[in-house]
Amino acid sequence: MNHTMLAAIAESAHAKLVVHNIPRPVPGTGEVLIKVQAAAVNPLDTKIAAGQAGHARQPLPAILGMDLAGTVTELGDGVDGFAPGDEVFGMAGGIGGIQGTLAEYIVVDARLIAPKPRALSMREAAALPLVFITAWEGLVDRANVRTGQQVLIHGGAGGVGHAAVQLAKARGARVYATGSATSLDFIRELGATGIDYRAQTVEDYLKRYTGGEGFDIVYDTVGGATLNASFNAVKVYTGHVLSCLGWGQHSLAPLSFRGASYSGVFTLMPLLTGKGRQHHGMILREAAAMADAGQLKVNVDQRRFGLHDVNEAFRQVSEGLGQGKTVIEMDR
Repeated sequence: MNHTMLAAIAESAHAKLVVHNIPRPVPGTGEVLIKVQAAAVNPLDTKIAAGQAGHARQPLPAILGMDLAGTVTELGDGVDGFAPGDEVFGMAGGIGGIQGTLAEYIVVDARLIAPKPRALSMREAAALPLVFITAWEGLVDRANVRTGQQVLIHGGAGGVGHAAVQLAKARGARVYATGSATSLDFIRELGATGIDYRAQTVEDYLKRYTGGEGFDIVYDTVGGATLNASFNAVKVYTGHVLSCLGWGQHSLAPLSFRGASYSGVFTLMPLLTGKGRQHHGMILREAAAMADAGQLKVNVDQRRFGLHDVNEAFRQVSEGLGQGKTVIEMDR
């Protein structure tokens, strides 16, 4: 048996990733060994490779990549609920000093993964974990999105945004989403009312869609000035603003004057701290159920990349050239 594997390694900041043959990891207690079949490239991966994103706590050299879909090949001690041959997906590593998914094999805490949705390909399943978990932790865990609410998603055509639109819709909300003019058709296909953020002011679309009252939930997936706009778009008293990029300096006055609530979403926490990992596995089971019920589609870029194309894939993500999530397939 071959005990080595190919892996893409970021050796130093700003350097090209290099594919090396290295020893294959061995699963410990509570872990599974997964043969990776597809791994998504997220913007955070490209930032880590550029020596940025200190919050990810991933010193270089490192194998990057957070999202995967693949097949369980070996179980460590104490693992229940999985067997060799099971197809799984998850947000499994690439931060906090943990090996990432841009390798032929990875050892993963079994609590972080879930059975792959039958309705999705490996490529589609690999594109889902980070964005869906981020959508869920905001809309469900923090804001309890539900039937009858009006929900505004900023950046509705993006990775987190398109997952959030579909999640809010599946839970009975009326969904509105901002985007550029070219993304509005896609937003409408997801079932949301599209808002061209360049053509309409916050006051314009508040008046048009909520009679000036504001939205029950506003999820900012863009950050910066968009989070400031969110504070002005939320309903008085009962409104709830969420952001997965609320890392700048922001005035809370507009939110405070509306008596509304704010929650930050930091999806990396269970990987960085070890706490709450079981919850990520549960969220992914919910994602699989939605996908298999036809309520969740994943927007994957059509370009096909293998592991040896990793630098081209990273360039596509860092320059924003993809139409949907960029995915690397290990067997290409």
